[in-house]
Amino acid sequence: MTTLPRPTTSLTTDDARRIALRAQGFLGAPDRRGGVRGVLRHLGAVQLDTISVLARSHELVPYARLGAVGRKTVESAYWSDTHAFEYWSHAACILPVEEWPHFAFRRRGYRNRPHWNHQLPDGAYDQVIKQLRAEGPLTATELGGAKKTNDWWDWSGTKVAVERALMYGEVVCVQRRGWKRVYDLAERAIPEALLHDELDDTECVRRLVRLAGESLGVGTRADIADYHRLKGEQVDAVIADSGLVPVEVEGWGRPAWADPAALATPPRGRHRTTLLSPFDSLIWERARTERIFGFTHRLEAYVPRQKRVYGYFAMPVLAGGRLVGRVDPAREGHTLVAKQVTLDGPKAVPAVAQALIEAATWVNCTDVRVERVDAPELREPLTRELARALA
Repeated sequence: MTTLPRPTTSLTTDDARRIALRAQGFLGAPDRRGGVRGVLRHLGAVQLDTISVLARSHELVPYARLGAVGRKTVESAYWSDTHAFEYWSHAACILPVEEWPHFAFRRRGYRNRPHWNHQLPDGAYDQVIKQLRAEGPLTATELGGAKKTNDWWDWSGTKVAVERALMYGEVVCVQRRGWKRVYDLAERAIPEALLHDELDDTECVRRLVRLAGESLGVGTRADIADYHRLKGEQVDAVIADSGLVPVEVEGWGRPAWADPAALATPPRGRHRTTLLSPFDSLIWERARTERIFGFTHRLEAYVPRQKRVYGYFAMPVLAGGRLVGRVDPAREGHTLVAKQVTLDGPKAVPAVAQALIEAATWVNCTDVRVERVDAPELREPLTRELARALA
């Protein structure tokens, strides 16, 4: 077992929180020149999800950091000019195209996988490759059909084949069109200098561990592993050579590592006030969110309605570097509806109102309506604050 050096740097809980906020783009001046592409490169992965309330999660992520960037601008920034590709990282994620070589270990793992949930019909794989070469880029429907029935898991032979080719790396998802994946051959979609599997598994993992540490600022073994869904033992094998440095964080009670650049200068600057997607990389790992913010966060979209506590798509509110409440939003015409609002006391009212107004403006809503506030005595101050801002 590798013997790791003892930490020479100790961080307070607040130090770690501020380092994490800066690393994730929420503390200090946003990089507006880099725009959405800069956010993607900085984070290394932006999670995709089917749920769309205010907007889809991959749109909410740059919005939370940059403000009201146009939604068409977001999509164009991700997909035009072969800037990004979709692959399995933390989950299904948009990834900077420069990271293509780093996932060679995962592509090899899929190629060597002995068992699959769907059977691959004879000839289907070769047919998909042939058709994409002649006609691509194409959706699964354009290739011949995505499903055999309406059941989401009942894929057609074409869909099985193209998804297998995606996991192997012979095919790339180059865009989402109406939420459907658009597939093309990797040889056409990935720049030639990056189109290789030359890195061995150890080097792939080492680079991903380093990148995860940079995107997190500071994290435990579990935090770093979770960022690109690596195994703990994979992290253990490379952490000493990753360039991350061991640190001790007050109250964490477990080993942690930090990006040395994050330790070089104190994190200072303006804090963002914003609604966060539940799939935002700042908070997508529940244990880390509790450790850093003292905030228990759980997506309840898949929880039976009667068992939900905070709402279907409760979005945490970030303000002053803290998580100060939650809003479960909806839209009715040009009205943003706060179906349920949870506030961390009276001091959170102005921040939650500000976050609601900015979000409403972004999605072209001209009014905000509050339906329920968990603390009834805070309902009137919140509606008064909203009315003042909208006047």
